[in-house]
Amino acid sequence: MNLFDVYPLYEIEPVRGRGCYVYDAKGIEYLDFYGGHAVISIGHSHPHYVQRLTKQLQKLGFYSNSILNSLQKELADKLGRISGCDDYQLFLINSGAEANENAIKLASFQNGRKKVLSMKKSFHGRTSAACNVTDDPKIKAEINKTFEVTFCELNNVQAVQEALSTNEYSCVIIEGIQGIGGIHIPTTEFMLELQSICKRTNTLLILDEIQSGYGRSGQFFAFQYHEGIRPDLITMAKGMGNGFPIGGVLISKDIKPKHGLIGTTFGGNHLACAAALGVLEVMEEDDLIRHAAQVGEYLMQEVTGMPGVIEVRGKGLMVGVEFDHSIAEFRKQLVFKERVFTGSSADPNVLRLLPPLTINTDQVDQLVEKMRSVLRSISDKTPGYRPVAKV
Repeated sequence: MNLFDVYPLYEIEPVRGRGCYVYDAKGIEYLDFYGGHAVISIGHSHPHYVQRLTKQLQKLGFYSNSILNSLQKELADKLGRISGCDDYQLFLINSGAEANENAIKLASFQNGRKKVLSMKKSFHGRTSAACNVTDDPKIKAEINKTFEVTFCELNNVQAVQEALSTNEYSCVIIEGIQGIGGIHIPTTEFMLELQSICKRTNTLLILDEIQSGYGRSGQFFAFQYHEGIRPDLITMAKGMGNGFPIGGVLISKDIKPKHGLIGTTFGGNHLACAAALGVLEVMEEDDLIRHAAQVGEYLMQEVTGMPGVIEVRGKGLMVGVEFDHSIAEFRKQLVFKERVFTGSSADPNVLRLLPPLTINTDQVDQLVEKMRSVLRSISDKTPGYRPVAKV
């Protein structure tokens, strides 16, 4: 049997990881500044995380949500306290797309509407409703287009006002920081106006914190940079389990649950909860949210002004570096020549940097040196390429 060939692959196979490094079958070390799509939050194979999972697996890996699981309550209590969202309700599932599916469904249950307002350059997942509210027609089959979606420019208050004034929209879904779109940040003014308009029009506000959440931005959730924002629903996944599949929806206390409203088979299983608890324990013990803010600021300073760089955007360790040229060859050389993983985006000129939250300034310096080396190499070997400064 062949694998269904939908991923363009680099010919590299990591077989183990430690901290901010991964190693291939030949023992070659790679510096990880991508974290597997921002998934690795506390570093590869963190000893406490491994111990948490191992102990739980030796006791019970899974049973259904039709019985008590005290790990879910333990996770809800710890998550509420550390995130500052202890007045929300928690629903556990398996992935970011599934989190957004459930959030959109709950919004429609709440007000009986089915139109959704999303942002241009957004990405919310590849399952049906999540795919429909993603601004990428290439990934949508006809069966995904089962409800009307309007896409507005990020930070355009007037466009939002015009759409929501019709009182036809169930919800607005917006990323705390746009990730795949190229690291674009909502302004505080826009977020406050958006929330105000949503309240006036009985439109629920969904904050997609799947990539930007869990300390990635230097706050627990990126929307917390905007004082006064309290979304109706908050979705999360990626860094939540440090690689173990888990997602969640934080649900306003104004949304009342009832049996059978939403459900899941694997969500909130014993191993997933152990993974998520291990992550939160390490984040709290090592003060990783503050660390991410500090190291992220240093990272942005160090790459600003690099040859060919137009703009550096982001918060914490969610950083986009926009170049004046495509980064495809640049990323390839970073991997194969300099042994460092980085990320691409929907914008061919934007490099995404999403390292584990444990990354340190020495490793930032290593990255910067490797980036400069590759830029010199490309400049020297590409006839007609715009000269860059020698550094």
